[in-house]
Amino acid sequence: MWVYRLKGTPWELDSLIPELFHRGARGLLEGEGEVLAYFPAPRDLPYGGEWQELPDEDWLEAWRRDLKPAWAPPFVVLAPWHPWEGEGIPLVLEPGMAFGTGHHETTRLALEALARHLSPGEKVLDVGTGSGILSIAAEKLGGKALGVDIDPAVLPQAEANARANGVSPRFLLGSLEAALPFAPFGLIVANLFAELHAELAPLYKEALAPGGRLLLTGILKEKVHLVRAALEDLPLVEEEAEGEWVLLVYRR
Repeated sequence: MWVYRLKGTPWELDSLIPELFHRGARGLLEGEGEVLAYFPAPRDLPYGGEWQELPDEDWLEAWRRDLKPAWAPPFVVLAPWHPWEGEGIPLVLEPGMAFGTGHHETTRLALEALARHLSPGEKVLDVGTGSGILSIAAEKLGGKALGVDIDPAVLPQAEANARANGVSPRFLLGSLEAALPFAPFGLIVANLFAELHAELAPLYKEALAPGGRLLLTGILKEKVHLVRAALEDLPLVEEEAEGEWVLLVYRR
């Protein structure tokens, strides 16, 4: 068995995960700024990663063993094979099929912000839903979530993850424009890169209800000024950081 180690930003890795499965990956492990893709043999891939041969062992069992639950209080993110009887709100996700398994700083920042800001019964928009983790978390907190994503490959897995958690957010193909017919939203959460947040700023404002909150992450510290400039007419009520990543919270 061989592993293909690929480094990049969250949004770069997010877009490549379906491609890696399409090209024959048998499993994926999402790390801090990297993805490990497991293949039976090396092959020509155009992504600039590095190949490493693994010892002769049950690689799938090793992958399952090494993947640990991820804490994002009050949530704990689990794979389907993780038993759990401890504290925390469990989020059960099939790992590897889409970005957002709770192991990256930006996902943890978004989950913790949801817990701080969401009120039961509130309409929530999750922009770039990926694995569906933020929509699922919002529903478990008592919200009513809509998740949108431009990648059709991730939506079936998001829906399967939602069913595994006993919740029923709605998922739509598209970007923020697809969600506007369902506006206004009391809470919008988006784990995207800074330039895209800046581009979407007018639509965020259009979709947000008066008094609503905007939770934005996926923002590198050195690019946070781009988001602040695009949303300078909204009050910034909170800023959190973990590692090189920033979460900004605005209120309309």
